[in-house]
Amino acid sequence: MLNTWLMTTVDLNADLGEGEVLTDNDARVLDTITSASLACGSHAGNPVTMRTTAAACVARGVTIGAHVSYPDRDGFGRRVLERDSEQLVQDIIDQWTVLSDEVRAAGGVVSYVKPHGALYSQMGVDRSVAAAVVEALDRLGRPVLVAPSGSVVMVLAREAGLQVVSEGFPDRGYLHDGRLVPRHVVGAMIEDPVLVGARAVSMVLQGGIEAVDGMWTPVEVRTLCIHGDTADAADAARSVRTALEANDVSLQSFVRTGPDTPGARASRAG
Repeated sequence: MLNTWLMTTVDLNADLGEGEVLTDNDARVLDTITSASLACGSHAGNPVTMRTTAAACVARGVTIGAHVSYPDRDGFGRRVLERDSEQLVQDIIDQWTVLSDEVRAAGGVVSYVKPHGALYSQMGVDRSVAAAVVEALDRLGRPVLVAPSGSVVMVLAREAGLQVVSEGFPDRGYLHDGRLVPRHVVGAMIEDPVLVGARAVSMVLQGGIEAVDGMWTPVEVRTLCIHGDTADAADAARSVRTALEANDVSLQSFVRTGPDTPGARASRAG
């Protein structure tokens, strides 16, 4: 049974710029997606990679977001760090500023924020972390926030009047409560590109996905994410796009940039 909020368009994003250079795999992913979340240096990436990846996004008309994280390069941003609220707010602002400078130099604009790894997970369940993320975005000029479906941060961000985009992961396993399967657990990653495409269609057209225990799990999505740090990311992205278009779902960025959009105002503020 199709969900009552049946969609005909959806965004397809990927987390990119997490290497020391713009890789061929990143470039292939960029040929398929509509939005790219670029590492800001705290968990991965560097200014050169930020600028070259941003230039590649601009050349393809791909919307750019800031993939902010806990300051944890050794743990690739996948460890929860103890940061007080003001430290975390400043972490996010600093990362946005570094990326914005490089993106601006490449002729682009940063339009949204999507936290990475442990920060993404924590803002979904920890009210104090979620509040810090919302505060940081407010100080940055209120760019769009990409967040987990049904999360604490979505509630707080909407209460604050921020634009929030709910995200689903067709290349990740889900628990029946809507959380992602931890990466160290069997079933965390979906490696078959054809299956990834089928799961994307399920999320968009049926409003959910089968969890690892076989239970049906509702997942609200306005954007779908492919993890760019996997070897088959480009094939998975292409499979998702092909499967969606075969089901009359078109791909379109959730952000329109221009001089009066939140992304443009926030980038100038950064």
